Amino acid sequence: MVGAVLAIDHVAMRRHPRPELYLIGSALFHYLGPSFAVLLFARVHVLGVAWLRIASAALVFLVWRRPWRLLSGLTAGGWRLLLAWGAVLAAMNCCFYEAIDRLALGTVAAIEFLAVIALAALGARTRRNVLAQLLAVAGVYLLSDVRLEARLAGLAFAFANALLFGLYITLGHRVSRHGAFTGIDGLAIAMVIAAVIVTPIGVPIAARALGDPIALLAGAGVGICSSVVPYVLDQLAMARLPRATYSLMLSLLPAVATVVGLVVLGQVPSLADVVGVALVVVGVAVHREAVARPGDPRHRHSPELGESRYAAGASTASGAVAGAARSSGGGAGAG
Repeated sequence: MVGAVLAIDHVAMRRHPRPELYLIGSALFHYLGPSFAVLLFARVHVLGVAWLRIASAALVFLVWRRPWRLLSGLTAGGWRLLLAWGAVLAAMNCCFYEAIDRLALGTVAAIEFLAVIALAALGARTRRNVLAQLLAVAGVYLLSDVRLEARLAGLAFAFANALLFGLYITLGHRVSRHGAFTGIDGLAIAMVIAAVIVTPIGVPIAARALGDPIALLAGAGVGICSSVVPYVLDQLAMARLPRATYSLMLSLLPAVATVVGLVVLGQVPSLADVVGVALVVVGVAVHREAVARPGDPRHRHSPELGESRYAAGASTASGAVAGAARSSGGGAGAG
């Protein structure tokens, strides 16, 4: 029985989709969430919307992952990482909604992409990858409706959101590679921490919405579509991609938004949009992950190497179980 379970786990590890598919799925839900948020902006202040999003996501994670089971095993370092990530999630969501309340969404997205550019640049170790980054940046620029004639407060929130988004990627990548818990379980704990941080601010603001069924349903929709599904898919992608590669792949988000707008909403893209999508796709296709040499610290943290170790461990464990069954003469099966 144990050997069969390990064999199934081994097969499942080998059947993971390509990380790019996780990112595309994340992008699809990332742009579905705002459709629920539109219902809320007329009823709740932006910080109330941020609280509904975080609180509903935290509730889903509490029911789904039961993260309290892991708390006793967390080290001081694990606690620091998750507390920091939870604080970043809380602040990032609040700044994002404050920014889009004052600026065009395209402008906020373009400013947010500055953090992605910086992280991708840190990992661009070859001319090919520098070219890939330049193509992606040009594509995102064409896809983003950038207007800087805005109020100073809006720009301040947008740049704060960009900084926090960079921290979200950096800390989230560490969580995805942490050995004491899975990335999704770490995300569950961090989201609960974020909810605790935001609740003293959000509850008084969102109090009127607590008696409004439409607002509560819309808040749950925002939480699931904007914080649960995309963040879970992000963790699955981060566990399999170097941080710089993941950052570059995020340039797929505005490209996916353009395609979704065409297919779902009938929004015909302009020539600049089409060129922008093409540049992003070419940039992602041109990029190649750096091949870590034995002895390189990056080699030790490679997700592919981790999967190989898992596979080897599963094979060894399966062999041990099978050997034990043979030595016992199959008595368990006969009983």
